[in-house]
Parts: sequence; C-alpha cells; structure tokens
Amino acid sequence: MGLRAATPALLSAVLLLSACSSTPALGPGAPRPEPPVSTHPTEVPAPRTDLYAAAGANMLSPAAKEAKPLVYVPHAGSGDVWVIDPATFAVAGKYPAGTEIQHVVPSYDIHTLYATDDRGDHLLAFDPRTGLPGRRIPVIDPYNMYFTPDGTAAISVAEARRELVWYDPHTWAQLDATRAPECAGIDHADFSPDGRTAVFTCEFAGAVVVLDVSSHKVLRVLPMPRRHTRMGPQDIKLAPDGSVYYIADSDANGLWVLDVAATKVLRFIPTGMGAHGLYLSRDAQQLYVSNRHEGSVSVLDARTGAAITKWRIPGGGSPDMGNITADGSQLWLSGRYDRAVYVLSTADGSLLKKIPVGKEPHGLCVWPQPGRFSIGHTGITR
Repeated sequence: MGLRAATPALLSAVLLLSACSSTPALGPGAPRPEPPVSTHPTEVPAPRTDLYAAAGANMLSPAAKEAKPLVYVPHAGSGDVWVIDPATFAVAGKYPAGTEIQHVVPSYDIHTLYATDDRGDHLLAFDPRTGLPGRRIPVIDPYNMYFTPDGTAAISVAEARRELVWYDPHTWAQLDATRAPECAGIDHADFSPDGRTAVFTCEFAGAVVVLDVSSHKVLRVLPMPRRHTRMGPQDIKLAPDGSVYYIADSDANGLWVLDVAATKVLRFIPTGMGAHGLYLSRDAQQLYVSNRHEGSVSVLDARTGAAITKWRIPGGGSPDMGNITADGSQLWLSGRYDRAVYVLSTADGSLLKKIPVGKEPHGLCVWPQPGRFSIGHTGITR
C-alpha cells in the first residue's frame, strides 16, 4: 500500500494538527528538485505543534504515578538486569534475565516493562510498581521492541533475521511477520505523526526501510546519501513539530535529516564520533545526541538541528542508550564499553555520577516517564 499524494497546501494543513488527531496520511507532496546534502541548518517556520506535548516534565499518567522511581540497566554481555535507585545512585537489585539482554522497553499502556532477550527469544516482564521481574514471554528474536501508536500491535525487531514480527500486545499471539532482506542490521524505529508509516534503520545496509503500518508491508528501502555498512544508521527520532526525522549514523559521525514522508534525505548534521542515541528534553526544545566513540553528548535545537553545545564526559566514555528523568533534570546513559552508567545534568552537562555496572550495558530505561502511551524502545512516549 503506497503513501497518498498530498498537495503542498494540504501537507501544511496536516502539520498544524497534533499527533493524536485523526489526520489524513501524509504524502510526499508535489515533485520538486532534489536538494543537495548540506551541513548547514535551514530556516524553518516557528513551531506550530509539539508531538511530545503530553510528555512534558512530571506529566505522569495514573499508571506511571504508581511506579517506583528506578533505572533498569540491561546487559548484553552478562544477560542480567540491574536496577538502580536514582535517589541514591545505589544498585537496588540484580536479576538474571536471559542470554543477551538488549533493551528494557515500556509497554504501550505503561503498566509493564519488558527486558528483551534476542538470543533467548523471550521477554522478561518487570512490574514497575515493585521493580521486580515476573513471567517470561516467548517472542522471536526481540533485539528491540516497538508498539504501533494506536496500541494494536507490538513489533519485535528481529535483527538477526532481518524481520519484524508482529504480536498482539495483550495475548502475545503472533499476528504477522514482515521480511526486510535489504535491511541488514534492522535496529531502531519511529512513526509518522499520523501513525500510518514507520521508519526502521538498517545499521549494516546504510539505509532505512519504510513500512505501511496497517498492512505491515514494506513501501521502500531508502539508502543514505553516503552508505555506511559497518556501524551505519542507529537511532531515529521524529522532530517535535513532525517535520523531519533525525537519524544518527555512527560511522558518519552525525545525523541525517529525513523528510517526514520518508522519501528523501534533506541534509546532514555533524555531531561527534559514533553518533548513536537520540533523546528530547522535557520541553522538546533540545535534542541530545550520544556520541559513543568520543564520550560526548551533542545538544541541538530540536526543530532546526542547529548546534547549541557539546558536553564531554570527564575521562571519556562510551555513552549509548538511556533517557531523561521525569522532571527533565538528568540524562542517564549506559556506557556500552565501559561497564558504567553516566548521569548527566541537563542544566550544564556536568557528570553527576558514574555508576559501575555489569558487562555491556545497553538499552537503559529510566522509569517512570511522562506521557499518555509508549511506542517502545527505552521509553519513547507521546
């Protein structure tokens, strides 16, 4: 199923609406000349909407308010999840979780956290009210996991299989599977403002794959202007005004900017060596980029991509995945290659704490998070 065509006037009108409105599908718009890839931010109109308006500081849902404030650290190397008390920075628990635990993912309804074990083919559910693990759920190769914005499906990102496996998020019955053979290293995802399309990054193909959410069909594979296939496209984040996607490319040392119709790359933003994870400030004004290979975090204007500052971790490090605290005051990141977790102040980037953890900490989850629902990963909420 292809994207619907839209006139420029209709596209402008659609972008005025909030993410939760029942808008028509966004299309690629009328043909226009291909812009050159540039490293300079372009002028954009003043923001007219914020897709993350319901995920502002301390805007916790009733379910999130019941959660015990904790930070969950999955370890790909040691197969366990460590739980940290953010008030004291002390490790409160260590739980065997499987073989290779990649991410801790909040459920769509924000009632459960899932530790994903890709090699063990299961999820381990955690109760956020207690911080304790519960049942194991058979799921095929869950390297990562996402939920459709309407909550009807969970998507296991089966990286090793180059496949997306669709599940009923209530019964965990398999619904479908989408093969993406051209998307080697399928990793991270985000959804269009209307929820009708999804864009998944292909780390080892130097590309992204675009899907129609309702039919589960691949619409197209879009190569980046410079294809990096060792550690290429990583995390992806929809801009707050819904105008573009930002795509971190580790080997490119920066971000590609993809149009919202996911048909063309508009430009490139340099950030630092090993650009990897993408996180928004609580007011959605700033975008934090973890530069894993130089031990830094770039701070950008979330709407224009303009550089604001860069925070460097004292002594270096390997900042990978994580999230912002509910009040927006701290950025927590796993140190993938350093057996550490870094806690940074979002006021000035200073290192508040470096916490020793296990082997290969990866998709760290800070909980609770503001927002009405979760679309997965380490806590993307809207």
